[in-house]
Amino acid sequence: MAIKNNVTRLLESKGIQYQTHELPEIKFGAVEVAQILGVAPESVFKTIVATRIERGKAILGVVPAPTELDLKALAKAVGEKKVRLAKHAEAEQLTGLQTGGISALALLQKPFEVVLDASVQDLDLIYISAAQRGLQVSLSPEDFVALSQAKIAAITR
Repeated sequence: MAIKNNVTRLLESKGIQYQTHELPEIKFGAVEVAQILGVAPESVFKTIVATRIERGKAILGVVPAPTELDLKALAKAVGEKKVRLAKHAEAEQLTGLQTGGISALALLQKPFEVVLDASVQDLDLIYISAAQRGLQVSLSPEDFVALSQAKIAAITR
């Protein structure tokens, strides 16, 4: 039986097709998740929390596993001169989720701006955390964008 949580219930309530993927409940890097699932690392997306230098909404940069978030590109995408990475403890405090389990889909009611890397346009399916360690969901990029209201921009290097 598939695990149910707030993310899977949200997807079901919106009639979105998805699949759950269970992993051991320890903190894996996104590339390790891809290896365990047997999928291309470019299709597994990690969510990175960034903050504006001035006050304002925090930002979720959603990028493919084997890439790094480009902070200058992210700042440009959200109309800022500069943004910075949130430290692990700060990311957990801002989101209420453990690092390794942060998901834009669990934070739709919170004031985060979501930016999804443009490489997603080459994919039919993406894998993303279901807001807890050990659980991923796969869904279409279009459904992810529609739900999260993500802006698509080139934000990796």
